[in-house]
Amino acid sequence: MEDVVLGIDLGTSAVKIIAVNRQGEVVASTSEPLTLIQTRAGYSEQDPKEWVEAVTQGIKNITHSKNMAHRVVIKGISFSGQMHGLVALDANHQPVRHAILWNDTRNSEQCRQIKEAYGERLNGNPILEGFTMPKMLWVKQHEPDIWDQVSVFMLPKDYVRYYLTGEIHMEYSDAASTLLLNPETHDWARDVGTHFGIGDIYPPLVRSTACVGQVRTDLAQEIGLTDEVKVFAGGGDNACGAIGAGIINDNDTLCSIGTSGVVLNVESDSYTEYRNNIHFFDHSVPKTFYAMGVTLAAGYSLNWLKKTFFEDQSFDDIVKQASTSQVGANHLLFAPYLAGERTPHGDAFIRGSFIGISGSHTKADFARAVLEGITFSLYDSIQLIREAGKEITHITSIGGGAKSEFWLQMQADIFNATIRKLKHEEGPSMGAAMIAAYGLEWFNSFDDCVAQFIEIERTFEPNKEKHDKYEAYYNIYRQIYQQTHHLTEELLKIED
Repeated sequence: MEDVVLGIDLGTSAVKIIAVNRQGEVVASTSEPLTLIQTRAGYSEQDPKEWVEAVTQGIKNITHSKNMAHRVVIKGISFSGQMHGLVALDANHQPVRHAILWNDTRNSEQCRQIKEAYGERLNGNPILEGFTMPKMLWVKQHEPDIWDQVSVFMLPKDYVRYYLTGEIHMEYSDAASTLLLNPETHDWARDVGTHFGIGDIYPPLVRSTACVGQVRTDLAQEIGLTDEVKVFAGGGDNACGAIGAGIINDNDTLCSIGTSGVVLNVESDSYTEYRNNIHFFDHSVPKTFYAMGVTLAAGYSLNWLKKTFFEDQSFDDIVKQASTSQVGANHLLFAPYLAGERTPHGDAFIRGSFIGISGSHTKADFARAVLEGITFSLYDSIQLIREAGKEITHITSIGGGAKSEFWLQMQADIFNATIRKLKHEEGPSMGAAMIAAYGLEWFNSFDDCVAQFIEIERTFEPNKEKHDKYEAYYNIYRQIYQQTHHLTEELLKIED
């Protein structure tokens, strides 16, 4: 019999679960889809009951499979989860409404109210629609009868963990994303909550690596576990994604290109004051933190390009065509603001644009411009972190941007940094599994765990000549927002 841990990643579109042995090998995996509830423009919700149904079914898929049932022993479980989402429970710890998710933008007015009281940043982070506290204020102001029932709040993966264990906690990497955690005292900023009449609805705080209980006896038998399986708190999806890519030490840097895009840089400092919508959160690795910038429409921009102009072609074909264009896409720039932008502009109403279109441009130029525009947007975050005094010389790239050698080399050339590609990439679910492995003391440190679990397949070095050319285009790209945000604001005011 082989010991394994389960890494459970509660995403927005699906729950992914992997079983990993002591050697870091994935011996089983499964995925269960999730439904998004969008009743109005800007609204994005999910039913927490669907999360637990997907997780319990996913665990059963693994424990009841013929290949797993008699050859492994599940020793521990941990979690990664979509961040920021508001799960509000009543006195019986039942959800009072659907969860309001990270990509819900209905609370711009509540963000304005918080800024009036505290300025542009609060508890180390910009005040944006995605964070949890503005969602609380929206419910309080628009659904007061529901808000009056709230006894405790938590984030999505914390609710799933509560369902499995019966224990309520929140760990620091997710708590830091609520706007309600004081980054210097590492306690709830209750004075901020009091100012807005939120009340004492805060869950106890624990470290990501803390063992918070065992699976409930009545549930364990149903899903094929024992009640001796240890459950560890886990982390937000970005923290777990970083761990799953080996990003755990000072100045380790991650570039993740999924639907959105993330640049994440690890820090050992207790608190750094950033600007321009760079976030600062606790990492799930003990005594470490990370700065993070987000572009909202990274892979989403490429999906839009495919759907609109390359419907019958694969993503590989699109990237191959892009590679036939040249640096700067023959003097064509793309600003990937299709869903607004978070870093550096924090503008939910800006929209994308192509600049420099001429009659000579081809589909290959448009494809390359989109790839370059996504990468320039991520470069914004890298430059802001560098301007704060951090060194970024080596970046591990994961997600869709790591599937193409052409795009990996483009990242190296634009970022002026060595880009690392992983041999095996499992994302946040691997980070969750590593938290469980560390919590079970399979390893003395996260460094030892990374050495066993993570392997670099290839590196891409920057080309200085190409970097210099990209810099000339990037300096123009940086001006696009200032020149277009007032125009798109006026466009959106026109009624259909």
